Amino acid sequence: MAQNLVEKIAQKFAVDIPGDFKIHSGDYISIQPAYVMTHDNTGAVISKFKKIGAKKFANPRQVVHTLDHNIQDKSEKNIAKYMKIENFSREMSCDFYPAGRGIGHQIMVEEGYAWPGTMVVASDSHSNMYGGIGCLGTPIVRTDAAAIWATGRTWWQIPPVAKVELKGNLKPGVTGKDVIIALCGYFNHDEVLNHAIEFTGEGIKNLSLDQRLTIANMTTEWGALVGLFPIDEITIDWIKKRIEFVKKRGPAGVPSDADGNGEHPRLNQKHLEELIEELPNLTPDDDAYYSKELTIDLSTIEPYVSGPNTVKVMTPVSEIKKQNVKINKAYLVSCVNSRLEDIAEAAKIVKGKKVAEGVEFYIAAASSEVQKEAESLGYWNDLLEAGAIPLPPGCGPCIGLGAGLLEDGEVGISATNRNFKGRMGSPNAEAYLASPAVVAASAISGKIDYGFENGGHQINGEVKVNPKPERPKGKVEIIDGFPKQIKGNVIFCPADNMNTDGIYPGKYTYIDDFTPEDQAKVVMENYDIKFKEIAKAGDILAGGYNFGTGSSREQAATALKYKGIQLVVVGSASATYKRNAINNGFLVLEVPEFIDYLKSKFGDEMLTINTETEADLDFVNSLLTFGDKKFDIEPVGVAAQELIVLGGLENWVKKHLV
Repeated sequence: MAQNLVEKIAQKFAVDIPGDFKIHSGDYISIQPAYVMTHDNTGAVISKFKKIGAKKFANPRQVVHTLDHNIQDKSEKNIAKYMKIENFSREMSCDFYPAGRGIGHQIMVEEGYAWPGTMVVASDSHSNMYGGIGCLGTPIVRTDAAAIWATGRTWWQIPPVAKVELKGNLKPGVTGKDVIIALCGYFNHDEVLNHAIEFTGEGIKNLSLDQRLTIANMTTEWGALVGLFPIDEITIDWIKKRIEFVKKRGPAGVPSDADGNGEHPRLNQKHLEELIEELPNLTPDDDAYYSKELTIDLSTIEPYVSGPNTVKVMTPVSEIKKQNVKINKAYLVSCVNSRLEDIAEAAKIVKGKKVAEGVEFYIAAASSEVQKEAESLGYWNDLLEAGAIPLPPGCGPCIGLGAGLLEDGEVGISATNRNFKGRMGSPNAEAYLASPAVVAASAISGKIDYGFENGGHQINGEVKVNPKPERPKGKVEIIDGFPKQIKGNVIFCPADNMNTDGIYPGKYTYIDDFTPEDQAKVVMENYDIKFKEIAKAGDILAGGYNFGTGSSREQAATALKYKGIQLVVVGSASATYKRNAINNGFLVLEVPEFIDYLKSKFGDEMLTINTETEADLDFVNSLLTFGDKKFDIEPVGVAAQELIVLGGLENWVKKHLV
């Protein structure tokens, strides 16, 4: 069966699968990614690493630590935390980048860890950004990071893959940020939620690598798990220039450089030649399957602002500037839009002008190298002369840390990637997102503004949903300890978008002595107080779509497990919820046809319905039987089975410790 690019790259980094077995969306696989990055959360991962009894890294060269989130905090507590992480990194001989070097995702690209055609993970949601350079980047949770440190491996279920075709060309003054704002605002009904995205189309050839990184980065806000661009001449040309740059710069000063001959361990001619030789195999097959195909005409896109306080609402700047939306703060910061191209664009707009009275304009480069280059070319000085306030290379206001946060009643416009209510400061403030050009122009005007007059376009885009192809059904290998069959009465909770607070109330999250029995007593009480009387041990819970959305609290999975629920079957699940569940030895299956049937049969007026009907799950033949109805399920492969049998990822790691 043909493979798309996501599947082809994942195949390269899958382990313990038969040599002739081709993996596809839905398959559970054990992966050995090329690299794993953690940032300030390294401290929390260290605790998990030690808790499972690990003493050393399986492969120190696989691990990258960057300090980037809270770098403005000079308190003794934070300095001690950073020192602890640095000392641990030195002890483990992995690659470490100190505060001030830059944002971790930017470092991963600049230093060649995010390499085209490879798979790289990070315990941060914006690892999608690596897709801009043709690297399969996807987020993991902290337990996964500890598992990779200790064993070199974790697990992944390949998500459904959507193809996004970019037609036509952008008009002058329109940027990559406008493209992703348009995608988020136009296709705003969760079309790509929990999907991997492959970008394609003639419009790509005119997108710079910086623009691709921007678009890939914000596929996270669009709801996707991957935002992958093809590897083409623009990618290769960028790498060639980067190789020449690091030759002049010299080694990065990390352990992986120490044993070399002065040549960069990743950004070198030999590595590039190997990539070029592999390129014919790094394209999707002509008949590859995509669950959805989206198209958008780039020529119909204009500069937009996103928000306020959501990426699902967008407004053309040509319209909103007529509304006289005054701003208090402007931001050119974060991993999505503070590279050299972005800084140059902003500098061009503010040169010779001054930031409006009453407006604070904050700038921070994505890395120290970006800032140094911007300084040498005069861009940085142009921004400072205009009155911009510099911040160190790293995160900051984007995540509500450090100087310049939004205060009550203020309005901010930002070139960052998230404008969730309260993320950049007060929940009583309003935050808009826009391109660096629009942000800079607004900082000068004192209101949302940009000199783009060619507005009034209607976006031309469409979505096509493809029927799922029939995969050859073979019998699934079942390991010792995993049931070949599970039977249980079905309890149906039909609500869509069931959030983790509904499943496990947040007020219990940080009660350290809350026992499994306590968790079982309060499960689903925010959704339906009657659930605990209706559901019994041994039941199977059926839920709606986007089950487990919201926070990443793992108790939302463990509480159901402790209640005695055998497994959860849903229309679709939050990727984080599903990951937390399986990492705790609790199975979640997505069977939309089954949930649609239950909704048609039982309706959705009641919160919790005892169907009084047994479901029979046959894992050998990947089949769910409910009454006289039968539904196919995705094969539960050995990688997932082993996690369930061992009771979760931590126990799996203990078994596989090096």
